[in-house]
Amino acid sequence: MPKVLFTASTFSHILNFHLPYLRAFQREGWEVHVACGGEEREVPWADRSFTLPFEKKITAPVNFAAAEKLRRLIKQERYALVVTHTSLAAFFTRLALRGLRDRPRCINVSHGYLFDDESSRAKRTLLLTAEKLTAGQTDLLLTMNAYDDALAERYPLAARTRHIPGIGVDFSRFDEPLPSRYELRQRYGVEQDAFVMAYAAEFSTRKGQTCLIRAMTQLPENTQLLLAGDGALLGECRDLIRELRLERRVILPGYLKRPQEAYALADAVVSASRIEGLPFNIMEAMYLGCPIVASDVKGNNDLIMEGRTGLLYPHGDEAAFAAQISRLMDSPALRQQLGAAAHDEVLQYGLDRVFPLVWDAYMSETEETVTLT
Repeated sequence: MPKVLFTASTFSHILNFHLPYLRAFQREGWEVHVACGGEEREVPWADRSFTLPFEKKITAPVNFAAAEKLRRLIKQERYALVVTHTSLAAFFTRLALRGLRDRPRCINVSHGYLFDDESSRAKRTLLLTAEKLTAGQTDLLLTMNAYDDALAERYPLAARTRHIPGIGVDFSRFDEPLPSRYELRQRYGVEQDAFVMAYAAEFSTRKGQTCLIRAMTQLPENTQLLLAGDGALLGECRDLIRELRLERRVILPGYLKRPQEAYALADAVVSASRIEGLPFNIMEAMYLGCPIVASDVKGNNDLIMEGRTGLLYPHGDEAAFAAQISRLMDSPALRQQLGAAAHDEVLQYGLDRVFPLVWDAYMSETEETVTLT
């Protein structure tokens, strides 16, 4: 029985995005192992799970200890294939493979390099060097957006590179009936006659919630902003909301298991992200027919065509964001047009269409002939 190992920085990443692939491997007779950082959690369709001591800072000594643990695990289990996800885990997984005799084939699924041309020189150099250093252990690189495609073409970051349209969003769960807009606004403390913007994302510098909060001072009093999620920047955002006296207009409901409820009560879904791979939150909102206003950065602009499937604004530009929101407020017809076009455009990223492409890529790196039934 061949063995496959999936690695990621956190167990939640595997649980949120990769269970269909674990299930497919197991159904096809593979023994499936998962090794991740963070709090250990039970992973369906995994025969064994291993916890790794990852920390977010790439140079943290404990990450090199995680690589050594992975190296011992890979030598012991003799995997036929390693599939690695998230930038941190991908680097240290491939570092663990360096110099191994008869090492397994390795697929790096890039969910978005955490740098672009606007990143600081030091950050770009560090992260690009990490990719170059482990290119020799990357048999197949899967990329998801135009910037990363071009980067992989410019530099030899893998033996082979293939573009995939994400790893597939299971839109079926968004087809379940929801409470009425009136009920949802009551539940979340949103005013019934307000123009509401929703953003569901981890509170972090990269996600940029502070830009949206500051932009609220340039928008009318009848606008409200719902920021769902938790994270390291939440306290700073609370302080900023109090400083700007926006307690009534900015709502913090915490982490939502059903982000579709936030999208359904909103007039627009927004994003202030600094950088993305191919963002699930935007794809989910597009499927629900929401008009989108998002920062013009990689990942976001792969999904959104300005004026056709949503509106874009320069990252960090509060006035430009407010101007795009004003366009939507002034035109119900534009909101309807953008939402309908977004729904049609995003169907190509659904799990039903993407799964066969990703599975074919996985199987291209195995010596076994495996046909998904």
